[in-house]
Amino acid sequence: MKRRTFLSAAAGLSVSFLAGCALPVIPRRPAPSAAGAHAWIRHHEGRYALYLPRVEMGQNIATAMKQVACAELGAAWDRVNVILPATSDIGPVRATVGSESVRDFAVPLAQACATLRDALAAGRTEGHIDARPYPLEALRAFRADAGAAAGPPALVQGEAIVRGEALYVADVRRPGMVFGRVLRAPASPELAARPLGYDAAAARAEPGFVALVRDPLLRQGRSEGVGIVARTPGALDRIESALAVRWHVDGGFTQATIDAALDLAPRLARGALAKTVRRGCIDRAARWDVDLAIDVPLAAHGAIEPRAAVAEFGSDGRLQLWVGSQDVFYQRDVMARRLGLENDRIVVTGCRVGGAFGGKTICTVELEAAVLARAAARPVKVQWTRAQEFRFGFHRPPSRHRLRARLEDGRLSQWWHAFSSSHILFTNAVVPPWLQHVTDLIGDDGVARGAALPYRAAAQRTEFDLVRLPVLTGPWRGLGAGPNALAIESAIDECARAANADAVAFRIAQIEEPRLARVLQCAAAAAGWGHKPAPAADRRVGRGVACGTYKGTSHAAVVADVEVDASGRLRVTRLVCAHDCGRVINPDQVRAQCEGNLVWGLGMVIADALPVASSRVAADSFADAPIPRIGDVPPMEILLVDAGDAPSGAGETAIVAAAGAIANAVRDATGHRPTRFPVAAGDLRTLPA
Repeated sequence: MKRRTFLSAAAGLSVSFLAGCALPVIPRRPAPSAAGAHAWIRHHEGRYALYLPRVEMGQNIATAMKQVACAELGAAWDRVNVILPATSDIGPVRATVGSESVRDFAVPLAQACATLRDALAAGRTEGHIDARPYPLEALRAFRADAGAAAGPPALVQGEAIVRGEALYVADVRRPGMVFGRVLRAPASPELAARPLGYDAAAARAEPGFVALVRDPLLRQGRSEGVGIVARTPGALDRIESALAVRWHVDGGFTQATIDAALDLAPRLARGALAKTVRRGCIDRAARWDVDLAIDVPLAAHGAIEPRAAVAEFGSDGRLQLWVGSQDVFYQRDVMARRLGLENDRIVVTGCRVGGAFGGKTICTVELEAAVLARAAARPVKVQWTRAQEFRFGFHRPPSRHRLRARLEDGRLSQWWHAFSSSHILFTNAVVPPWLQHVTDLIGDDGVARGAALPYRAAAQRTEFDLVRLPVLTGPWRGLGAGPNALAIESAIDECARAANADAVAFRIAQIEEPRLARVLQCAAAAAGWGHKPAPAADRRVGRGVACGTYKGTSHAAVVADVEVDASGRLRVTRLVCAHDCGRVINPDQVRAQCEGNLVWGLGMVIADALPVASSRVAADSFADAPIPRIGDVPPMEILLVDAGDAPSGAGETAIVAAAGAIANAVRDATGHRPTRFPVAAGDLRTLPA
């Protein structure tokens, strides 16, 4: 059955706000529905094609969506072929972000599949049909026993990954393809930078030289770019060296500049902060039982695949683009706006993404490839180096937290959490300063994510300030939820100590959400809470717990065991996680997501930090900005709590508990409360008396 192709003709947004000021292209967020899902599933001669409406970036959503389709269609696994679509194949869908794929897209897909199944059963094999909005209880894919008899499904593209088959942008080869790079000043794009001069003759004399490109579209932020094109990737290095660009950079900054910008003391001295998550009346003058400062640094996404794109213009001026992006339709809209093309003259094909974590949501390398391809009149591949990833990508913003609490009869009475951070949703990698001042009036929900206290307190106040920093900041896995939860759970742990209470019992007595209490009890029971491992002769051991809610819908709790040797080296020895994201479609997939989040939490405590020096992010490789290695990762036990609630998102939930549990275990082992992350061995070196 050929399905009707649904194509929206809406173009990228271009709105004049003030004279001379144009809004950047704003990502569209169409809500998924049965009406829009009819192009996702198609039938022809007994076989089905599933055009995946989400980006596959290692979360294995292709497998989960195929499970939904097979269960609803009643089709064997090998009868459904998953296709990563181009923008010409399906209608616009929103970016793959926020743990939304199963929660928001599984039901519309199941409705489309149910419509197709019933049509085939009625003898219809030609034409197109509109999907019916079947109620949830009528859909087979969400029954508790759906797919149980078949066992765990084969991982979509799993064998291709093992075989090294072409799946990623770096694998794309086009006839006559050449290679490009955009050179920029060794400074943050927040600083105005331009080339003063370069040796074009020397560059052209290098073997493999194709083109030298100057185009205003190669500007990133306030930094002008110089494009080079070569016949081979290796020639790019030689041409860059021969070109020897001399740069002028206006201004500068250091780590001290960032620290001063985020300093909470003068902000609190002036009174209330600009944004409130919860507004309550608290007594600021009385003595606090807990008064804690937490600093979380700038940190990278650490995706193993550096971003890349391939662009090709046809003889008719049409643009084909292959990307590793979380939002292929946004890439199309940016290309239309910046290159002056109509949407129907651009086709963007999404490839599998080798890790993204929120970092591949905007248009960077994609526009570079298109501009260079237009100038060279050949297909061009641009792939950033690791150093470019660190210098020109956006990162998790640093944040500073001050948390204070009063107790009454062993329970929370008053809670005050103030923090400062930089922008996340309104990233300075896209939003100019004038527009960011406007958006600051409404705040930034990404910065506020996870800042609401999940415990009862008679009076609560949570407030924050936004600061535009000279480094690029933006969405990072879970947005603000990871840093905010680390700060909150550290303070709650100190509250339990101040109340002379058990850390688990203290939390359960004051948790407002029953599902959160349930996962905490589940994790504590599985970990054997109350029976801390015995210390070795030369090591201190500790156990910590933390829990939290993600986006108000999914819940997680983690128990961590750690040991610290005489040199101060910290090692996490065990992690137990209980996780409730509602109905689980693929248990193996959800466990993998939990494991990934636990490693992110581990990284927050032991590794994550980006150095800043000489007016830029000063990391060039993972040696400068390390991520946890396999030897750092402990045994993990994942317990999935599924009481039949609607799917609510698994991708980022466990990050609200992972780092806090490890930090609290360090406190238990050493008596030292980590307040600056990552934890340094020097902070933990002193052995107890």
